Amino acid sequence: MTGPWVPLDSEHVERLGGHMGVYELAAADGEVVRIGFAGGRSVFGLRGELRRALHADGDHVATSFRCEITTAYLSRYRELLMTHAADHGAIPVGNADADLQLGRLSPG
Repeated sequence: MTGPWVPLDSEHVERLGGHMGVYELAAADGEVVRIGFAGGRSVFGLRGELRRALHADGDHVATSFRCEITTAYLSRYRELLMTHAADHGAIPVGNADADLQLGRLSPG
């Protein structure tokens, strides 16, 4: 994902539409702490998912996000996780509990 990082705050989240898509959340140090998606069952799409992230707490609190609108959100979600794992050796800490069987990306 190459879009600009924006602050994870009410002002920026409320500007989003109810679209399906994918998002990345980053901590203050720039580390991606979660990759997620807004699918057909997400209430209010990306806006709803990022509202939840805005009010989440824990060890890896996000301070910024970026997102992409896409109807192929599941494929793009898995692609982002595989890319992150290939670049960093593991998926983001916020995705550690995800029950996923990810493939591997071919060397480019």
